[in-house]
Amino acid sequence: MTAIQTPAAPAASARRTLRRVLWAFQILIGLFLVVASALPKFAGETNAVTTFELIGWGQWFRYVTGAVELAGGIGLLVPRLAGAAATGLIGLMAGAALTQVLVLEPAWALLPVAFAAVFALVAWDRREQTRDLVRSLIR
Repeated sequence: MTAIQTPAAPAASARRTLRRVLWAFQILIGLFLVVASALPKFAGETNAVTTFELIGWGQWFRYVTGAVELAGGIGLLVPRLAGAAATGLIGLMAGAALTQVLVLEPAWALLPVAFAAVFALVAWDRREQTRDLVRSLIR
């Protein structure tokens, strides 16, 4: 027997595929943010300390940035929080890109810009869940 496909079937299939691809990126970037970005900042890894000395805002800012990365990375892995986390991480990546261009190494600004593009897609895909989350917090 063959299944009858409605016009909505290809769109639903494409949406499922997009969601799977986004989940793969969310998991990879979430793990990167937690393991390779936030933890070295908390541990006082030499490159992290040096980078924040170059930025000139003090080491307290390293801890704040690490905390935001840790929270965002974990949030990307929790379905109900993924859209909100992605939205917040767009701001973090904008700051990271500007810092790279203005203070550190301009060529490295492409990485946070690429992450921000993925976060924008996640935020868009999860917008209904984010609205529901905000509504539940307001009540």
